Amino acid sequence: MSERRAAPTVGQVVLGRRLQELRETAGLKREEAAKVLRVAPATVRRMEMAEVALKIPYVQILLTAYGVPAAEVSAFVALAEEANQPGWWQRYHDVLPDWFSMYVSLEGAARIVRSYEPHFVPGLLQTEDYARAVMEAGTIGNAGGDAVERHVSLRMERQRLLERADPPHLWVVMDETVLRRPVSIDGRVMRDQLDKLLELATRDRVTLQVAEFDDGPHPGTYAPFTLFRFAEPELPDMVFTEYLTGALYLDSRTEVSAHLEVLDHMTARAASTQRTEKILRRYRENF
Repeated sequence: MSERRAAPTVGQVVLGRRLQELRETAGLKREEAAKVLRVAPATVRRMEMAEVALKIPYVQILLTAYGVPAAEVSAFVALAEEANQPGWWQRYHDVLPDWFSMYVSLEGAARIVRSYEPHFVPGLLQTEDYARAVMEAGTIGNAGGDAVERHVSLRMERQRLLERADPPHLWVVMDETVLRRPVSIDGRVMRDQLDKLLELATRDRVTLQVAEFDDGPHPGTYAPFTLFRFAEPELPDMVFTEYLTGALYLDSRTEVSAHLEVLDHMTARAASTQRTEKILRRYRENF
């Protein structure tokens, strides 16, 4: 039996989908592939759905059964071995819930990350003190100071994504509420956060927009969500939306299209990047 993992890497998701495509092209059902491996059909399903690590001997047997040329089998196996390597975030398994591990994996592999945030500055854009204040005020704060610091450390580690030589394009629409909501009695926390937003707004691959109060209601006023787009053609756009004790990952064409339409609508109505910079400077002057 293959070992379960807390959350799949993006590589496992891509290769799992590819395994399914190769099986279907070969005209085999999961039950028939399972007979080749002498395992239960559920094992094949788990590999294709990236619910377990890709067991290399199983992958080799399946690819041969699917008629994949030997050279391509070797290349696929090399990719599978790489995909099975634990992500850096697994060092934070003590504080990182399973449902968020997948988010960090998707975030690190995406070419474009688009999000709407109605409550707080998004995690990738937070200063350390702002992140700490948000953590202390939420349910994480009930777990004690050590847990808070581990979460803050994880959030800061995630931000290294923006320092890569080829970072993803991060496109964020924040509600104006984010700029009005105090997270600390210390005004320096929000002042430093606004300084960081102003600095990030000058980067080529960061787009910030503020949805102003004066624009009235908009179709995104339900909950925060993030849309990931990938370079790999095997991996479709995915949407993440979070609730108090968990999250949903949506990849059906209908659901993703609905969220993309809302994002497009909001970005068209929100303040331009130039106006957003003026808004940030105006709020900064109040601290």
